[in-house]
Amino acid sequence: MLQLLRCVPRALGTAVAGLRAAAPSLPLLQPAFRPSARPFGLLSVRAGSVQLPGLLRPRGPCGCGCGCGGLHTEGDKAFVEFLSDEIKEEKKIQKYKSLPKMSGGWELEVNGTEAKLMRKVAGEKITVTFNINNSIPPPYDGGEEPSEGQKVEEQEPELTSTPNFVVEVVKDGSNKALVLDCHYPEDEIGQEEEDQSDIFSIKEVSFQSTSDSDWKDTNYTLNTDSLDWALYDHLMDFLADRGVDNTFADELVELSTALEHQEYITFLEDLKGFVKSQ
Repeated sequence: MLQLLRCVPRALGTAVAGLRAAAPSLPLLQPAFRPSARPFGLLSVRAGSVQLPGLLRPRGPCGCGCGCGGLHTEGDKAFVEFLSDEIKEEKKIQKYKSLPKMSGGWELEVNGTEAKLMRKVAGEKITVTFNINNSIPPPYDGGEEPSEGQKVEEQEPELTSTPNFVVEVVKDGSNKALVLDCHYPEDEIGQEEEDQSDIFSIKEVSFQSTSDSDWKDTNYTLNTDSLDWALYDHLMDFLADRGVDNTFADELVELSTALEHQEYITFLEDLKGFVKSQ
């Protein structure tokens, strides 16, 4: 089969040569078999004509009739309507119109999804950094059936943002920072206990140089999973003496939740504008 296909160009070439030889008095037919030096797509364009080849012609009016040439589908229209309703509902349940303040004299800096809290205490600078991305834990499923007459909306738990946060403590004149990586244990979130246990935990501890913009993995890092409880308790007391205690952790959840909800509404508005844009 391949041999037969390869022979086709040769047969055509032989036939063309035969036609040229048989009709020498018809010179007007010869240019039809010469290769054209013009782009194939421009053969139909006449001199002075404004007609464009098919691939270069602007699109006709879009489905919405605005003539913008953009892609507007019924699905996009339904998507925009859904986003409009969603934004309205989210603004109705928005608890804070502005970010709540932290007690204890903490200064707040926000850069997108990252927030930084800073304070100085007796020659020490304490900095707490956290990011709201992926900070909402999966909903807890207690396996309880809805009670009779209770609406589904009433069962949905309030979403709270519980981000990991890093505490840096730097003493004046020192080139080292004590870094404590903290988090909220998922099995303790939303649970009230009578013994007033800590609602956050220290996960890792290390020293980092204040002159380095990035922390080095070569610096020794202490994991608290196998740490002596007496040393762990002293580390927790060390943080509490510097204002990082249960009260701080509770307020941090409120602040992070407000920031996350604010960013979520902004994301919905940007998404609506993107889908709707021409």
